[in-house]
Amino acid sequence: MRDEARFHPPEPRSYGAVNWLGTWTLFMKEVRRFLKVYFQTIVAPVVTTLLFLAVFALAVGPVAAEVKGVPFIQFLAPGLIMMAMVQNAFANTSSSIIIAKVQGNIVDMLMPPLTGAEQAVAVALGGVARGVTVGCVVTAAMTVFVPVSIHSLGLVIYHGVMGSLMLSLLGMIGGIWADKFDHMAAVTNFIVTPLSFLSGTFYSIDRLPEGFHAFALANPFFYMIDGFRAGFIGQSDGSVAGGVAGIALANLVLALVTWRMLATGYKLKG
Repeated sequence: MRDEARFHPPEPRSYGAVNWLGTWTLFMKEVRRFLKVYFQTIVAPVVTTLLFLAVFALAVGPVAAEVKGVPFIQFLAPGLIMMAMVQNAFANTSSSIIIAKVQGNIVDMLMPPLTGAEQAVAVALGGVARGVTVGCVVTAAMTVFVPVSIHSLGLVIYHGVMGSLMLSLLGMIGGIWADKFDHMAAVTNFIVTPLSFLSGTFYSIDRLPEGFHAFALANPFFYMIDGFRAGFIGQSDGSVAGGVAGIALANLVLALVTWRMLATGYKLKG
């Protein structure tokens, strides 16, 4: 009887409605993954963004016209910060998933007792963490060269976090869909980069011809950059309230798509 009790199998562990420990562990794994190579994931985007700033500052010269009542370089700075944030949020989640699939260790994420929703939350927030980290460091570095003031901290935080979340979720969808690095490069080159550059990052969309102006207003990237910029300079090209609601709706749709792909094992479970 004593021997039977000694070798009695342990009771299955109960995690409750949400596996908080597993979700936190996966999130920290994503955070530590980009912090371990911080020179590539944080320092490099800062240098790239400052190079963009330097090129435009030299191109327009010291007598550049004002945009929305502020010097062009101050108008440009928030757009560059936001672009760096969302591109790195996208890169974090997309690279995490596609590398795991190609190397065959995606099973390390699928085997733990995590639901599709918990996996989506953990990985997506890891991308948000990288985007926000890059944004903070870029902003700090940019204040050395550009006078940066904040008009509405709430708008800055909302659009910074929600914009990073949007691209983080999009990166997860792209990483799950892609079968190889060429597919992921296609998503980056033909979707993310064009939408980023045509979103009013470098200019006011009021200067665009009517057809291109309508295209810009249909671009979800425009609203996160426009709202983020409004948080700094107090001026916007579009409706800030509409942008806030639109970004929330876009994130909800992307979150549902991501959850469904993870819950069904789409292109993850052979």
